[in-house]
Amino acid sequence: MSRPVVTRIAPSPTGSMHIGTARTALFNHLYARRHGGKFLIRVEDTDRERSTQENVDILFQGFAWLGLASDEEPVYQAQRADRHREVVDELVQRGAAFRCWMTPEETEAAREVARAEGRALRSTWRDRTDGDPSQPHVIRFRTPDDQPVVVVDAVQGEVSFPSKDLDDLVLLRSSGEPTYNLAVVVDDHDMGISHVIRGDDHLNNTPRQALIYDAMDWERPVFAHVPLIHGPDGKKLSKRHGATSVAEYADQGYLPEAMRNYLARLGWSHGDDELFSDAQAESWFDLEHIGRAPARLDFDKLNHVNGWWIRQADDERLAALVQQVRAGRGDVVADADLPRLIRAIPMVKDRADTLIALADQLAFALLNRPLAIAEKPAAQLTDEARARLARLADRLAGLETWDAAFLDDSLKGFAEAEEVGMGKIGPPLRAALTGGVASPDIAKTLAALGKAESLGRMADVLSPQA
Repeated sequence: MSRPVVTRIAPSPTGSMHIGTARTALFNHLYARRHGGKFLIRVEDTDRERSTQENVDILFQGFAWLGLASDEEPVYQAQRADRHREVVDELVQRGAAFRCWMTPEETEAAREVARAEGRALRSTWRDRTDGDPSQPHVIRFRTPDDQPVVVVDAVQGEVSFPSKDLDDLVLLRSSGEPTYNLAVVVDDHDMGISHVIRGDDHLNNTPRQALIYDAMDWERPVFAHVPLIHGPDGKKLSKRHGATSVAEYADQGYLPEAMRNYLARLGWSHGDDELFSDAQAESWFDLEHIGRAPARLDFDKLNHVNGWWIRQADDERLAALVQQVRAGRGDVVADADLPRLIRAIPMVKDRADTLIALADQLAFALLNRPLAIAEKPAAQLTDEARARLARLADRLAGLETWDAAFLDDSLKGFAEAEEVGMGKIGPPLRAALTGGVASPDIAKTLAALGKAESLGRMADVLSPQA
């Protein structure tokens, strides 16, 4: 009987969540959902200086924004040190590990000899029994001298590592602190992790971890090492390429569902599908279609995906998100202005690929009266144009229907009655309604603002004090 699928993400809380960590978490989440399994989070917080509560909070804020939650209480690695030491003791009893009293100077000398002989470090204490346990020492893994360590990787294929190239790994430091490779194996085993899906920068750790599994007679998980994300230039992703952390993408106006869609497609494929829901991703995701080449971040494609998800989003939700964007700029959107904002969103959201762009497109709906009119549109407000606007205002005031299609017909009818083209009506009306701020076509602008606000802005321009 096959093992139940349990995956995990195991980040270190050392600052903001990298976009690569986000994608790895998503892949683990999707694989668990595809197979009806569990997705778990383990915080590898053994670096006590950097693993502050603030950094832990930032980590979970990133998971929360992405919509990825652990199916069980998160595990904190630092709290499991006693269990790690217990396993080290068992490895010593099994003869798979030994106590080593080599000094730093002796270790470096032995390492130099090993390099000259084309092999990795072998401790001089492997077979000695005259050490004093009361004196500072480390505990090392007894690496086999000359045998291949074969790892069957679900992404990379079968990979073989000569054991002569692997050090006698330190499992427990002289301080009693467990090392990374030991702690990872123990935690993954105890958490029942069936699949270790992680970045291929961890591939070189895998033979060391595989040997620990074997020495403890534990079943190895399925390993799947995913190529890292590169920048648009094909080189390692860095700040010069733009945002590298989840928080930055959130601040730049990307929707979490768009990020999930984009990240799922970044290095994995399902035919030619580019735009898909969470449910589709969960039903499709597999390890077989993860590519072996590094994925390249493509901001144009990300913006395309984000724009599509903005168009699918509920207008009331978008209005609340735009409120947050404007609040971040110091512009508070009053609750009384929300209906106008919600009316305006359908008129402009097909022109925005981020929430920042959407907020900019909606600026016309949230202007304070009386409007400050820019110099160029103000030139449209001649005496003749004002007189025509006054007649138009009277006509619009009598309308009982106020939607974009009806308003468009009404404006065209007014132009015919005035025996002028729309070029004589649209520019001065837009100046009155927006002051020169970008807005959709004039009928949609009127519909978005609503009857009372539209007539009020026109009245402001037509008042003697204007």
